[in-house]
Amino acid sequence: MTSIVQQAAAHWRFVAPLLNAPESEDDYDALVAALDELLELIGDDEAHPLASLASHMGDLIEEYDNAHRPMPEVRGADMLRHLMQWHGLDQSSLPEVGTQSVISEILAGKRRLNVRQIKALTQRFDLPADLFLD
Repeated sequence: MTSIVQQAAAHWRFVAPLLNAPESEDDYDALVAALDELLELIGDDEAHPLASLASHMGDLIEEYDNAHRPMPEVRGADMLRHLMQWHGLDQSSLPEVGTQSVISEILAGKRRLNVRQIKALTQRFDLPADLFLD
């Protein structure tokens, strides 16, 4: 056996859980906790020797999430409603989007967000435009 294979074999039981896709919620939780710990170690250093491991672990977590926790379809009005609640805004707090009555119609489903309004929302909340598209 080559030296690198010998080293991998000696440490495999410690490394394998970080490389394998989670098969249960417990596996998932353990992988998320390990990734959090790894990210604390790596910080913002994209050239860190363990950065590719963190990326791989993130991909495994994302695949599990997509398979077991799919994101619900959200309409633009629903996203707007959520953001207003989150930020403690009322319908008159978004003049860049429209008047209180326009916001009311959007939230009631009587009117759809237009391109200008979506652009204003993406700038205000620093979010991608596709979150507001129906």
